[in-house]
Amino acid sequence: MNDTIVTEEISHRFATHTVLDHLSLKVREGEVFGLLGPSGAGKTTLIKILTGQLTQTDGQATLFGTDTRKLRQEEHAKIGAMMDNFGLYERLSAHDNLTFYAQIYQMPRHTIPDTTADILKRMGLYEARKTAVSGLSKGMKNRLSLARALMNHPRLLFLDEPTSGLDPVTTREIHAILREQKKKGTTIFLTTHNMFEAESLCDHVGLLSNGHLIEYGEPAEICRKYNHLNRLQITLKNNDTVSLPNDSTAAAPLAGYLEKEAISAIHSTEPTLESVFIELTGKGLD
Repeated sequence: MNDTIVTEEISHRFATHTVLDHLSLKVREGEVFGLLGPSGAGKTTLIKILTGQLTQTDGQATLFGTDTRKLRQEEHAKIGAMMDNFGLYERLSAHDNLTFYAQIYQMPRHTIPDTTADILKRMGLYEARKTAVSGLSKGMKNRLSLARALMNHPRLLFLDEPTSGLDPVTTREIHAILREQKKKGTTIFLTTHNMFEAESLCDHVGLLSNGHLIEYGEPAEICRKYNHLNRLQITLKNNDTVSLPNDSTAAAPLAGYLEKEAISAIHSTEPTLESVFIELTGKGLD
């Protein structure tokens, strides 16, 4: 499997402030990669470097094998991006926003009307197609921004906090759309501080703190790695809780509870990505 994104010792400084510090990672073709960290960790700066909007201070980054400092129209045509500032024109309607961006993407003119209508329907925005963006809710703006990012059928999709501040229903809808894109082979680079989002969507995640990549791997693998307690927490039907070691010594007492039908719930003590981040940095992701 090819690597869509490769960074080697990327650093970036604004004056005396180092935002990224010798960051190296690889994102494979067709995977969902999540970059996790609090605001100010350097997530958005990295996306801007990868898309050619910023030039790094040190190191090298490639997209589709091309140096990001030398991206051509050919590479840009393969990219879709949904940033947290929406990138939408407030006075234009939802339909006109997508039509405008389709023209920028140089899509064949005869395909634009059908493509625009189809994606507005998929995003649940067709009934609001004539509404100015200024009149849309935050959730609708997010869906329109994602629609814009998908207009050119990208091979690589950058998503910067795509569900921040959204209600659970809209978040589920966006997650479903992202899973569809993955099935089509789209590589997705996601930044988030939403641990549920990362654990449910991502094949691999990187934990970013103060410009450093402090951990990398599959979400479940990282959680197991930092499972220091490695115990079973059992809640009984009488509301008592029992903690047992997660090994063969728990077999007999666990069987006893099962025979008595006394168990209400069983949980392992595996940490979440959030608790791993707190352990490594001493602070949370929000």
